[in-house]
Amino acid sequence: MKVLLTGGDGFIGRPTAQALRRSGADIAIFDRALDPQDDVTDPDRVRAAMVGCDGIVHLAAKVGLGVDLDDMDDYVRTNDLGTAVVLRAAAVHGVRRFVFASSMVVYGEGAYECRRHGLVAPPARTPADLSAGRFDPPCPICGDDLLPGLVPESAPLDPRNTYAATKVHGEHLADAWAREAGGSVAALRFHNVYGPNLPLDTPYAGVAALFRTRLEHGEPPLVYEDGRQRRNFVHVDDVAEAVVAAAVADLPPGRTALNIGTAEIHTVGRMAELMSAAMGGPPPVTTGHFRLGDVRHITADCSKAGRVLGWRARISLEHGITDLVPSRA
Repeated sequence: MKVLLTGGDGFIGRPTAQALRRSGADIAIFDRALDPQDDVTDPDRVRAAMVGCDGIVHLAAKVGLGVDLDDMDDYVRTNDLGTAVVLRAAAVHGVRRFVFASSMVVYGEGAYECRRHGLVAPPARTPADLSAGRFDPPCPICGDDLLPGLVPESAPLDPRNTYAATKVHGEHLADAWAREAGGSVAALRFHNVYGPNLPLDTPYAGVAALFRTRLEHGEPPLVYEDGRQRRNFVHVDDVAEAVVAAAVADLPPGRTALNIGTAEIHTVGRMAELMSAAMGGPPPVTTGHFRLGDVRHITADCSKAGRVLGWRARISLEHGITDLVPSRA
């Protein structure tokens, strides 16, 4: 089996390339970090790279929440147009297997239950509430506090920033391709991925990277809101194994959405505490600051990935966090 791996030299791409090779796959890596001409929005380059391939793993994307609306057109160009170009090339070459790196951000907020009204969709958080320290979204019916739960793949999609919108659109583009071409799509909704070679010193970095950068400078991690935001932190090696499982799975035509996270639930504050301890740095400082595009709680029900792919995350946060500690050599 020959696989085109876009973004194959990136944070998730490198361990995925290694895992694919271990599985016996022949891979063609397409990444501007290796060849500046490998622009995922260039149809000629993408079609040439896809010759002889049986499947596609599409990881290439502009990631992160973004800085402000000045990033919007660049996100759309790279993510939406790039995905469309790859899917069009797949149709030209008769490739029928497509693994798409989606994200948990497609859900917006996670699953919530009101004690009086059952499962409800929380409203978007407002600047006024966040500035006043009211971080948890209220019940839209009665205003009471909500109980966060696990979000299944069947949850409504509710993207709340530009990056999230491009991931939803990518899944919808893949739907259109699957219907027209008779292909199968594994839309892997990655939760908070961490591990070796996590991108640092960028405004698009996730919390683990931001915490590590400060700790390397002897500064405490700065935790936004009250630090109680719930997340699934999943190790990049586990994610790579999920991608391989999806690439070889016998999936039906159409799109199969799968949460790729862990059964463990941790808070952002706990992640900061573990990193401070592992790196011997100062304890975290909870700032109360916020970003309007962030969501409060998002934790995954990953049981479907177990049923469909035979996959589950194996690396605990306490163990995996050591991979974020810089080498002293």
